[in-house]
Amino acid sequence: MSKNLSDLSYRQGLKNNLFDKLGQAASKEGAPSSKDLEVLAKEFLVGNATTYGTASFYDFMKPENKGKKVYVCNGSACICSGKQNKVIDDLKHHFKADEIGHMTCLGRCHENGAFHYNGKNYSAIEVEKVIGNQPVEEDVYHVGGNVSLLTQNTAFNDFKALLQSALNKSKDAILNEIKVANIRGRGGAGFPMGFKLESCKNIESDTKFIICNADEGDPGAYSDRYLLEKQSYSVLFGMMMAGYTTGAEWGVLYIRAEYPEAVEIVQNAINELKTQHLLGENILASGFNFDFKIIKAQGAYICGEETALINSIEGQRPEVRTRPPYPTQQGLFNKPTIVNNVETLAAVFKIIQNGGEAYSKLGTEKSKGTKLVCLDSFFNKPGIYEVEMGTPLKAVVEDFGGGFKESVKAMQIGGPLGGIVPVGKIDKLSIDFESFANEGFLLGHASIVCIPETFPMMSYLEHLMDFAQYESCGKCFPCRLGTKRAHELLKKANESDFKIDKHLFDDLMNTLQQGSLCAHGGGIPLPIKNALTYFESELKQYFSH
Repeated sequence: MSKNLSDLSYRQGLKNNLFDKLGQAASKEGAPSSKDLEVLAKEFLVGNATTYGTASFYDFMKPENKGKKVYVCNGSACICSGKQNKVIDDLKHHFKADEIGHMTCLGRCHENGAFHYNGKNYSAIEVEKVIGNQPVEEDVYHVGGNVSLLTQNTAFNDFKALLQSALNKSKDAILNEIKVANIRGRGGAGFPMGFKLESCKNIESDTKFIICNADEGDPGAYSDRYLLEKQSYSVLFGMMMAGYTTGAEWGVLYIRAEYPEAVEIVQNAINELKTQHLLGENILASGFNFDFKIIKAQGAYICGEETALINSIEGQRPEVRTRPPYPTQQGLFNKPTIVNNVETLAAVFKIIQNGGEAYSKLGTEKSKGTKLVCLDSFFNKPGIYEVEMGTPLKAVVEDFGGGFKESVKAMQIGGPLGGIVPVGKIDKLSIDFESFANEGFLLGHASIVCIPETFPMMSYLEHLMDFAQYESCGKCFPCRLGTKRAHELLKKANESDFKIDKHLFDDLMNTLQQGSLCAHGGGIPLPIKNALTYFESELKQYFSH
């Protein structure tokens, strides 16, 4: 990360954004031309290597993306469903093989068999209708649970009334409600939101930023997509309160390219706020200034990591930064920055409306409030369920999800870096951070991808490590090299009589876990180790001891 490049990127302000312009240049043919990259480098006073290095990293800006007309989801949930080969075969009736690309993930894990065409996402059953330009049914899924805070509809009038009430209170009073609520980040790390806000508030700076991390890249997760599309006012309110308490005047929504409908819906909500004079300067005569900027991501899982995301917005290659300094001290354009995920920010609406104390009464001693859980298509009632923290996993699987449609041997919970939970462990877990950690798993985003009995565990591990090596930012060599070598070993053993040296493989996993700069390389050994522990009888044939 270059501090000088960060400063140069901000010379023209947030509105005239280098990364934005790179994306616009790529939209013409699938990748920016050499001329585009040279012009942008000159405009932003950076080298050609910077613009090329940035563009060549992303799925939807790299040269290999040129000529792609349709994209098939290759996320874990779709892979396990076994539908994707048929989707590709069906699409080949209409497109050449080199015109078909991939996306991970499209947020249709409740159906699976997803693909992207002409700027929108669809399901496998709609291929012929979509290509034939016929009407298709609206995407639907179950929404329920045992509590309704995040899933209770927030209309514009609700937003306006609560904003007026909140801006009549002091910044410290709003911050105190969030601290009393003791909400922890819902993106996976579980860091206390109030502590992060207070840290940023205490830093002296004339410019600060609030970033909504809407780059929900975990296969199996679509709760952020739900909140952006169905509860956008709650998300925007949470960002404004974060800005109000810290002194930030800009909110940046970094929304993944794989969620095109979410980008449009959130922009419409922002436009409505501007029309009603609820954005800009001196909002509701309170002296509070705030505005929003949407940045459309371009396909890179690592941008879910907050410092890689910051680099991305700046137009730099999205490599992870070393910490300290932390983003609250030196973040976007070297200014104090708050980065929270969609669900965390959306929760602020009910915290301010009902009070932090009421929120803190929900959940367990250390995991307060509610959590959205995503169920994939292997459940009889796939969808999004909001549950109080501490709710037994068994209740989620059986009562809300209606059990499995077919025999399942394990669930990967919390994304590709989350643990692989054998079905025999369902009775021992509850939806909270501590329960999962104590059993050797990770709650993470609380997405659930089912691994059916018919899907070989070795093939799943190979798929996981392929994902990990492909999505590595390359900043640290334990991750850059380790994930690649692990994938090579797993693939070779899965496709031949080759046996992996178990001692060597364990050493590789420990190196990844202990030596990687961020949770990408450091987290991927967890599901591998879970599988080797709970599915030893199935996997031992691939290893030599």
